Amino acid sequence: MAKQSIIINPADNVAVALTNLKKGEVHEGITLIEDITEGHKFALRPIKNGENIIKYGTPIAHATRDISAGEHVHTHNVATNLNENLEYTYSPVDCTLPKGKMRKVNVYHRANGDVGIRNELWVIPTVGCVNGQAKEIVETFKAECGEDGIDGIFTFPHPYGCSQLGDDHERTKFMLQKMVKHPNAGGVLVIGLGCENNQMDAFKAGLGEVDGSRIKFLICQEVEDEIATGVELCRQIAEVMRKDRREETDISCLKVGLKCGGSDGLSGITANPLVGFFSDYLVSVGGTSVLTEVPEMFGAEQQLMNRCKDRATFEKAVKLINDFKDYFRANGQPVGENPSPGNKAGGITTLEDKSCGCTQKSGSGPITDVVFDDGYVTQKGLNLLNGPGNDMCAVTNLGAAGCHLVLFTTGRGTPFGGFVPTLKIATNNELAAKKSNWIDFNAGAVLDSDFNTQLEKLIDLIVDVAGGKKTKNEINNTREIAIFKTGVTL
Repeated sequence: MAKQSIIINPADNVAVALTNLKKGEVHEGITLIEDITEGHKFALRPIKNGENIIKYGTPIAHATRDISAGEHVHTHNVATNLNENLEYTYSPVDCTLPKGKMRKVNVYHRANGDVGIRNELWVIPTVGCVNGQAKEIVETFKAECGEDGIDGIFTFPHPYGCSQLGDDHERTKFMLQKMVKHPNAGGVLVIGLGCENNQMDAFKAGLGEVDGSRIKFLICQEVEDEIATGVELCRQIAEVMRKDRREETDISCLKVGLKCGGSDGLSGITANPLVGFFSDYLVSVGGTSVLTEVPEMFGAEQQLMNRCKDRATFEKAVKLINDFKDYFRANGQPVGENPSPGNKAGGITTLEDKSCGCTQKSGSGPITDVVFDDGYVTQKGLNLLNGPGNDMCAVTNLGAAGCHLVLFTTGRGTPFGGFVPTLKIATNNELAAKKSNWIDFNAGAVLDSDFNTQLEKLIDLIVDVAGGKKTKNEINNTREIAIFKTGVTL
């Protein structure tokens, strides 16, 4: 009979249902006094009012009334412990990883030393005013020139690039500049209007030196027919791109983003730990993984900080956490206002509960660097990246920081995809079966198999995706960007 519940850590005072459980049944030696839905928690012993709820071996909440053994433990009888900034201490732990077996991937080598896993032609608007023109250029190019010899031509509309001030204006510029130089793009047409805040001259200056045969610029107000001009520029870029060929390279060349969305009570038990094992594998062979969603580190941040490679990295991690808490409070919002209604329906009770499950994606390896808004990931190993938990913003941030693809775990399901391949990993069998058009990999299989078997299958899939196999978001042509903004719009 398949396992029906799990105690994640021996110190826990709650267990998690792996399937729907009925009142009166005995699980983990406890008689249930009410029905427990899959992914939800039940008490393993009496828990007093004010006592901490322990899951993953750490407090995720406190009881707001006495809770009986076998009772459902959720938002109706517990509350978050989060509020103010904490005093963190650096207590480093041994994060040594056993070295995995090196795998090979077939990728594109770029002139600057980077590698790409796609050879796509991108049309990037500097301002939302020309989104329609960018789309028409793409559609006309496809109709007139075709996509033979390249991996496709795409545009990424957004509403920004004008009427922004300060950090928002700079962030828009930085994010789009980083997209222009992303190695998954074999060529880029940057298209502007001409009168926007995000002026083309300043935008080009911020890019630094670029290959003029692969990156070209168009200001719509300066030409008579911007569509015909744009198509001709894309044709010139594509001619150069068609000469590119994949070459076999060590998998250590990859930068892989780690993200979860639409999480449920199984996220921290199946998909996120599996992705954590992959992160450890990739880091062990010299590759790079990137964890973001800073608000979903709240409650689990001390464990992450203890894995920082040195005190300087620890101090950057403290700044990462406290700056985001300050951002919440500056806008009059509670630090613990998370998880979402869908998360709660899936069994996640508090932000600490969500965070402890979320950070499982980082595995157990050392944290080598912390990257803020205007930076690229440059250090091999596990990196922390600044940014919100919002799916679109987070995946955009990961891509802009240099990630070639994103591993996106989900318990509720989502069709979203970013501007880099966004590989969806289901936490449970039901979602994988119901939404096979969204889901690339079923981590729910670990409950009937084991992590090592499923890890090998996941590595095989990532090798295939890096070599050109399309993810479901690519097949469905679901490619979007969202630029995080915090300030004034004029």
